[in-house]
Amino acid sequence: MDKGLSQEAKNFIKQAYKGIDSKKLFDYHNHIVGIGTGNTGAYVNPSMLSGWHFISKMKFKVYASGANITDLDYADQQYHDRLIDLINNINPHGKYGILAFDKHYRKDGTVNANKTEFYTPNDYIINIAKASPKLFEPIMSVHPYRKDAIEALRKYAAKGVKLIKWLPNAMGIDPADVAIKPYYEQVKKLGLSILVHVGEEKAVEAEEDQKLGNPLRLRLPLNMGVKVIMAHCASLGQNIDIEDPKKPKVDNFDLFLRLMNDVKYTKNLMGEISAMPQANRLPRPLATILRTTRLHSRLVNGSDYPLPALNVVVRTGALESEGFINTDEKKLLDEIYDYNPLLFDFILKRVVKDPQTGAKFKSEVFYKKH
Repeated sequence: MDKGLSQEAKNFIKQAYKGIDSKKLFDYHNHIVGIGTGNTGAYVNPSMLSGWHFISKMKFKVYASGANITDLDYADQQYHDRLIDLINNINPHGKYGILAFDKHYRKDGTVNANKTEFYTPNDYIINIAKASPKLFEPIMSVHPYRKDAIEALRKYAAKGVKLIKWLPNAMGIDPADVAIKPYYEQVKKLGLSILVHVGEEKAVEAEEDQKLGNPLRLRLPLNMGVKVIMAHCASLGQNIDIEDPKKPKVDNFDLFLRLMNDVKYTKNLMGEISAMPQANRLPRPLATILRTTRLHSRLVNGSDYPLPALNVVVRTGALESEGFINTDEKKLLDEIYDYNPLLFDFILKRVVKDPQTGAKFKSEVFYKKH
């Protein structure tokens, strides 16, 4: 990249770092995915690898290509090496939160293998972070329906892990289930935060699963004082407004804003901006968040790697046509993308502006806040 980038692109990158304290930089959302090579314990649903499940197999091929996996016999190591390579070629790069990802559990505590899209063990994530402590911070994933959930929270908190990753739609978690109040109490006692996907999830198809991504279902932990970070600011899909007697379907993003605007949650609710510049989420959620600068102190950044490396979801042309970037910025961003999609994601979010007001994300959005 140092040799290939134009001087104009290098200056563009330098300008994007102005006003940034690189020691505080933190990316909250980086998936580590594997198929178990090298005894990692990671797992991908067999349908992703089977020729009998064409759509799932094509999805896997897209993800594998984005992560630069060329040999399935070494898939886990290649995925890991690619992420390290991308980060080491960003200067300065800050630290990256890497996500464990628990299985889909039924309420009786048994695993639903058919609905488990992929699984990334906590111990695997912790070992990666231990090997590269200047790059990574581990984020555990503990399903609240696990029979050992409380014990697991204590175990990984004792190892210094501060965050928990949930994706309710894909994991089968109902955040409003009063049966998991003891779990929430333990999360609060240990001083942990839950980084939770809200809004629609493309990995699931059943409507009953999408209901679990309703931001309003997190009122239970929020009212208990649990710290919650809502990924993507719920910028995709619709859900029933369960607080309206008429129960109309509304944008998940509007339900997210309702919670963010509730003064009761000022100290324990944050939003996370990963995937918001993607073409399928434009334009309203991104524009609204950019111009609502009073919320920026409660926003954090995430790349949702490997998504930035999947060019099917990265469309700078859409951002240009909607007025979030100009023609010159598009050209330079495209040039950077060809070398390092992870750097591209950061620079893009430093550059995007509200088409109406010109407001940009404040520097503090990109800092560690836990």
